[in-house]
Amino acid sequence: MPAPGFFERQTIAKRNTTLLVFLFTLAVAMIALAVCIVGYLVTRSETTGLPFHHWLLSSHGLITAGAVILLIVGTSGIRWIDLAGGGERVARMVNARLLDPSSQDPDERRFRNIVEEMAIASGVPVPQLYVMDNETAINAFVAGYTPNEAVMVVTHGALNQLTRDELQGVVGHEFSHILNGDMRINVRLIALLAGILAIGQIGFFLLHSSSHRHSFSSGGRNNGRGVLLIVGLALAAIGYLGVFCGRLIQAAVSRERERLADASSVQFTRNPEGIGGALYKIGLKSGYLEHTSHASDMNHMCFGESTKMAFSRLLGSHPPVDERIEAIQPGLLTRLRSRMRDLPADQVTAAGTRAPGQTSGFAGSTGFSQQEETSIAATTGTVTQAGELYASKLLNRLPANVRELLYTRSGAVQLIYALLIHDLREDTAGNLLKYTPEAMVLRPDPALIRRFQPTLEREGDSIRLPALELAMPALRKLDPDERQALIRQVATMAEADGRITLFEFALHGFLQRHLASDSSRAVPVRYRSYRNVIGDLNTLFSLMARAGTRNQAEANTLHRQAVASFADRQGADNLALVEKVTVSSLRDSLGRLNQLSPMLKPAILDACAQCVRHDGRIAPREYELLRIVADQLDCPLPPLS
Repeated sequence: MPAPGFFERQTIAKRNTTLLVFLFTLAVAMIALAVCIVGYLVTRSETTGLPFHHWLLSSHGLITAGAVILLIVGTSGIRWIDLAGGGERVARMVNARLLDPSSQDPDERRFRNIVEEMAIASGVPVPQLYVMDNETAINAFVAGYTPNEAVMVVTHGALNQLTRDELQGVVGHEFSHILNGDMRINVRLIALLAGILAIGQIGFFLLHSSSHRHSFSSGGRNNGRGVLLIVGLALAAIGYLGVFCGRLIQAAVSRERERLADASSVQFTRNPEGIGGALYKIGLKSGYLEHTSHASDMNHMCFGESTKMAFSRLLGSHPPVDERIEAIQPGLLTRLRSRMRDLPADQVTAAGTRAPGQTSGFAGSTGFSQQEETSIAATTGTVTQAGELYASKLLNRLPANVRELLYTRSGAVQLIYALLIHDLREDTAGNLLKYTPEAMVLRPDPALIRRFQPTLEREGDSIRLPALELAMPALRKLDPDERQALIRQVATMAEADGRITLFEFALHGFLQRHLASDSSRAVPVRYRSYRNVIGDLNTLFSLMARAGTRNQAEANTLHRQAVASFADRQGADNLALVEKVTVSSLRDSLGRLNQLSPMLKPAILDACAQCVRHDGRIAPREYELLRIVADQLDCPLPPLS
């Protein structure tokens, strides 16, 4: 049975959200019932021995149940608000250090290079990178609400104990979580677990208080201390019920996703021994996080189990390590054991190191695959051999000074200006650069802009979108007001000559999509058929048909073919090729199309691709047009050969 594709995985992620809400509600009901039983036993004599079901409906029972539900929901709500900062807030929560792009540490540079290759090859912005310096175990996780603001966190142990192949396997696993929409549910689960565990924490607090009072109490106070001790013990026991429920929820939501992420990592890297070796080393040395109090809360997010637990086969968020390795490739565990057994202990971390000069993590990557002959939608949300090889070569071609500039806020901003003026005459470009925003970091710097020009001249259009993806971590460091000012500045410069080119639209849309204040907000599904968006499809296919043809007759034919797949015969006959597609109408249409159910989007991407490759090839600017559509539909599109 083939693995589910990107759009199926997006649908599964939405179903998992519904499952999470159901399991949380069930856990709250069980905990509230358990507390009510304790309350009934404590107050039974005061209520003249009512049966439990009558007591539950009395004022005592309703107040007790309401207080418990309010406490759990309130605690989860507070944590939910606390985590509104997304991935960066989670990284700070575990005291992770933001990786300095200019770091000369070879392990950190290797990590950044692997992540950048994977980001370019998958068509998503480069995540912010963090390191947990105090953790010597091997582990990693990604966090955030959308790929736009994702962060990737690795332990120090993962950086210095894994080979490049193994680290690439871990990165591929985490990128799968980014692409599959798992991050949002992972962060939400932290908040929900906080509420479920609140009752137990109160119980342990009461136990501590009762033991503390014992030192100062005497006589009549012992009765009160005894009641406090009993209630504390009962709530602590209920707390273990909460822990059990929380573990079950983590396991129910996470286990299958971990198997899928392992399989995706192998698909991305074409090297099962990479992720297999990383898992094997976790089995030898563990992945437990010893220096953070949130290890249990985040167990479901991590590459491997982050904390010890009883009944791990039942309650573990991940399948056992041996099972994961065998699922990756039958017989792999035996080969890894044999290989590691023959090595001295101090050489275990060096096993599997790639031969010098080999830059790609793919086994047998010898050239570009012919993606044009396959469905474009089928490549969405994945990494191909061609994409990885392209990304590796591109990064190697980028001059060191240009790459370092992209890691700074000012350099990333000047890149945007360089892209805007690259194809303009010198006098026109000079006039555009006179638009000076108030923020100092956003002011055009001609000297820095000129440093990008040789690279843009040499690489041509194909460098524009990858360079933007590399610059995203630096652009996300801008203050919210600076981000909005930059988006306005780009719009002003694009409109200065009275017209907006497709690339200017793409650039502004890219920044709006990834830097706007609502960029982390999930787009709700409003349409589950094409019927309500057929006008928007007509607008989009009119643009794509004109982009893929050279004359009106061919454009009309291509437009009719594209529309025919989405409307009945009578409806298709009533839809004519739009003479002029404006930027505003295209923006509005793409916004509505993004509200389609995920399973309806692949046909749109394939129809667009069919239009632009009508002449048998996809030019760089036609690919940019495809990327505009894919990006606005929340579909990460890898590079095309």
